[in-house]
Amino acid sequence: MACLEQVQIHGDAEVAALEVPQPSWYVLAVLSLLMGFASISTDLYLPAMPEMGRSLHADTGMIEWTISGYLIGFSSGQLLWGPISDRYGRRLAVGSGLILFVIGSAGCALSNSALTMIGWRIIQALGACASVALSRAMVRDLYKGTRAAQMLSTLITVMAIMPLVGPLVGGQIVAMASWRAIFWVLVAVGLLTLGALYTIPETLPVQNRNSEPLGRAMLRYVELLKNRRLLGYLGAGGFLYAGMFAYVAGTPFVYINYYHFPARFYGLLFGLGIIGIMLANLLNRRLVGSFGYDRILLFGTITAMCTGIWAGCAAHSGFGGLWGLVAPLFLFASTTGLIVANSITGALADFPKRAGAVSALTGAVQYGSGIFGSGLVGLWADGTPWPLGLVIALSGLGCLLSMLLLIPPRGGK
Repeated sequence: MACLEQVQIHGDAEVAALEVPQPSWYVLAVLSLLMGFASISTDLYLPAMPEMGRSLHADTGMIEWTISGYLIGFSSGQLLWGPISDRYGRRLAVGSGLILFVIGSAGCALSNSALTMIGWRIIQALGACASVALSRAMVRDLYKGTRAAQMLSTLITVMAIMPLVGPLVGGQIVAMASWRAIFWVLVAVGLLTLGALYTIPETLPVQNRNSEPLGRAMLRYVELLKNRRLLGYLGAGGFLYAGMFAYVAGTPFVYINYYHFPARFYGLLFGLGIIGIMLANLLNRRLVGSFGYDRILLFGTITAMCTGIWAGCAAHSGFGGLWGLVAPLFLFASTTGLIVANSITGALADFPKRAGAVSALTGAVQYGSGIFGSGLVGLWADGTPWPLGLVIALSGLGCLLSMLLLIPPRGGK
């Protein structure tokens, strides 16, 4: 562990001045809504997953792949939207994505098989990912350095209300109507967000756009992946997302089917983790200006490793029953508030002219890792909490090991 003290610290003291006037709170509210699409598109239907399985005559593993399929579209689509937004502006790219999201949500509502549902979820994700990836780039357009980390923490805190409320609302929709109604609600949300998008200004001025052809811009992702520090930030966020999406995919079946917790109250347990994320983001916002985003990121990854191993042990042994597992999962989820905003800020810091592409690459790695996290839980599903605990433990360890890439190589920068 002593070698971790060599981690090169960035963003320690200064809070960089804005290049543009201070955005209004309305603009920040719209950005929060855009960032929330990743959560609302999944969290709203979590309580309905067991009913979806019965309705579509699919087993647990197949229904969990509706999350993995979503992540396939979400991670791959960002790689296209990033360069498009760098060249043509943020609003055009986000608006196009929202239209695709609406079409995909309607397709999900009309699905009659699990395979069809997975296909429409991929299309839905291809649209939703534009909002999430480019809202982060829009924050980078408006802020720099530790100020960007503070604002990302603020937006994530506000956005966290969506996964807190989502399972509760989803459970009530299922109780009063059916799981299909959830996706019609998402159609309405997409249309309302599209309207709100065109009430805020474009954040990327024409003179700051990248005129490079899209084909060449796509090839430059390879160059980005050669940057050691960028790989460290990508790894820290990616492993966390693997664990978090394992949590999202696995807890409905562990809590409801294994521990027989009432489905209509599942959102309350899920909401504990969201509250932890919100509190950690508020703490990060207060401390990042004093300690720098790298130091707080390091603390967050150490905590993720410790709580992940705890969750794995609890899942394997069954010690403490339901609450013996809920406790470490709550703490693991809370580290999101210390890792996500700071890893994104670190990744974007060195690439101001390619914020869209770097933000897209960051999101692609994060949600691509989620494919493996949620997919492994489904692949290893055996009716017990152990597959969930194992993936969480491995994810926490990976978070900390990624920080080794922030240590300058011997004899280099």
